[in-house]
Amino acid sequence: MTKFRPCIDLHSGQVKQIVGGTLSNVAEDLKTNYVSKLPAGHYSGLYQKHDLRGGHVVKLGPGNEEAAQEAVRAWPNGLQLAGGITDKNAQYWIDQGAEKVIITSFLFPSGKFSLERLELVLAALGGDKSKLVLDLSCRRKDNTWFVAMDRWQTITEMEINQESISFLEPYCSEFLIHAADVEGLQQGVDEELVSKLAEWCTIPVTYAGARAACRILRSNGKVDLTIGSALDIFGGSGVTFEECIEWNKTH
Repeated sequence: MTKFRPCIDLHSGQVKQIVGGTLSNVAEDLKTNYVSKLPAGHYSGLYQKHDLRGGHVVKLGPGNEEAAQEAVRAWPNGLQLAGGITDKNAQYWIDQGAEKVIITSFLFPSGKFSLERLELVLAALGGDKSKLVLDLSCRRKDNTWFVAMDRWQTITEMEINQESISFLEPYCSEFLIHAADVEGLQQGVDEELVSKLAEWCTIPVTYAGARAACRILRSNGKVDLTIGSALDIFGGSGVTFEECIEWNKTH
């Protein structure tokens, strides 16, 4: 059943909404849509108040450890945690209060998928795949989608298709997917990708970003949505937080 999932995006220790494709090591390239004056824990409390489960906290680069700890500790077992997750710290973040950890870049050394690394992460979690989410955030290339890593700047060799989805599903409990080419631009969703995900995935999958979110929520029964820059609590005008709460209540 499609539902709204909340998010807390952290950059330099602050809750922000940025244009995902502009993340890089060059500070001048960054385009920011919104910077909150409120701490990460505020949003955790807000989401807990309305029982908005399955959301995620994303550490976008360095300087976010304290804010991430604040977020997951404010609602123990209520939010997932992404950003710099490896086999060395996966269990640490579960112990800090994260419901699940979300992983991408560690699995793709030099842009090539490593099953060995995926198995190391699972082993670090005691073999419990219910604690693991695979982030398959992607960019378009050659009229298809490839997983993008390292703040979406590096395109890996893994194409997102039925074969790769079916291969990865036994190792995790769900997928999180940002379409990095449109993420944060408030221009709408990659509707073709959403349609394919609904067709290919047999485990929960969350698509991140959607100015047209409410329409997609109504038309698609399999893919959950998390909404950032388009949401009014993050300065957006496409969707209201109250609409999302009401959607989850009635569906």
